[in-house]
Amino acid sequence: MKIKELFSGQATQIEGEVTVRGWIRNHRKQKNMGFIELYDGSCFKSLQLVYTAEQDADGKLKGLRNGACIEVTGIVQPGFQKELIELNVKDVLLLGDCTEDYPLQPKRHSIEFLRENAYLRPRTRLFQAVFRVRSVAAQAIHTYFTERGFLYVNTPLITANDAEGAGNTFTVTTLDIADVKSGDKKTFEEICKDDFFGRHASLAVTGQLEAEVFAMAFGDVYTFGPTFRAEHSNTKTHAAEFWMIEPEMAFCDLEQLMDVEEDFLKTILVYIIEKCDDELTFLENFTKLPLRERMKKVIHSQIARVSHKEAIRILRESGEQFEFEPKYGEDTAKEHEKYLTEKHFKAPVFIYDWPKDIKAFYMYQNDDEQTVGAVDLLVPGAGELMGGSQRETRYDRLLARMNELGISADSMWWYLNLCRYGACEHAGFGMGFERLLIYVTGMENIRDVIPFHRTQGNCEY
Repeated sequence: MKIKELFSGQATQIEGEVTVRGWIRNHRKQKNMGFIELYDGSCFKSLQLVYTAEQDADGKLKGLRNGACIEVTGIVQPGFQKELIELNVKDVLLLGDCTEDYPLQPKRHSIEFLRENAYLRPRTRLFQAVFRVRSVAAQAIHTYFTERGFLYVNTPLITANDAEGAGNTFTVTTLDIADVKSGDKKTFEEICKDDFFGRHASLAVTGQLEAEVFAMAFGDVYTFGPTFRAEHSNTKTHAAEFWMIEPEMAFCDLEQLMDVEEDFLKTILVYIIEKCDDELTFLENFTKLPLRERMKKVIHSQIARVSHKEAIRILRESGEQFEFEPKYGEDTAKEHEKYLTEKHFKAPVFIYDWPKDIKAFYMYQNDDEQTVGAVDLLVPGAGELMGGSQRETRYDRLLARMNELGISADSMWWYLNLCRYGACEHAGFGMGFERLLIYVTGMENIRDVIPFHRTQGNCEY
């Protein structure tokens, strides 16, 4: 049986012997008795195994070490606390022994130590909580879109376009770099013609543009998968590989987009709270943060909506002494987001109609020629959680903006053609999955909410 089944509420009604398999988290040995904490990954709880000295006359049980994998047969009985159960051991089979130098001994380990031993950290209570929340959150996202009729699209991980235009991409090549001599007079384009795809290719920074292709055929679609960005950054919120949720909706304007974003976030948070009670209890004790309380505040809040111009006015008239002065036409800083969400509105807030010069080429250009139909969702305790926009569908406007930013119209011909072949008003948003998980779990570093982090200078496992 799985340990989860034993804790389902029916365990004490089970007659006869049961058999469980799992790993030893802790083994407490006393003179007359022994207690083994066993987990099998089926739930957050561990099962306590109890044996007496009489049952272990040959010392086989006492010799079991932390980390070992065992199969145990015994009788279920009530534990010391009412809500707990124990297994009175009858027989144990050692499936996989563990050496004395096992790194995860029963003591508190630092996050840094566990990060360095990422191949073992899923065995700790902390990361069992984090990664179960991650799994549940992913299920919630797929459930949300599936129940609302969205098509799930698998967009390519290898692409020939940089949708964000930032240039921070990983090149994909089969060429022997050592053979590409620094003195070679070939241009970059000429070199790429000899490559696998006959042109420069890179790992995708987003699946948005390809999702738009499918939105123009299926209406409502979403993509949810890994994306890659070669930013030279070692901050707590940057990683070279991360996951993005990116829905695209036909016949959708900016106001409707904000409606979807609000409903999406609130629904996902409700799902996580309902499914991860044990995990969130542990994480609240570990982080000392009121995780469920702040999620519930978002769930029950009325999310404010203000233009970028209005948000800057509020900041400038606040009387606060900001390190960075709020300016019209410029991006907001973390301190500005914190003030708006935690002091002024005391709630999440949508900021829309952003300055055109600081946003991507594909965003709808407003009539004022200064702003675009873009929106960011700011959340207390997290800052920016989502970013989206209504997409530009006017061919001349889109082409002019691409030329203005130096984005090749020749390489993006297919995206431009979407404007010519039955284009309709549409919009979409993107949310970094790990950014959501940092907010939900209270973990401070993106490296600790993704199973195997890829950061500058780090590509273990």
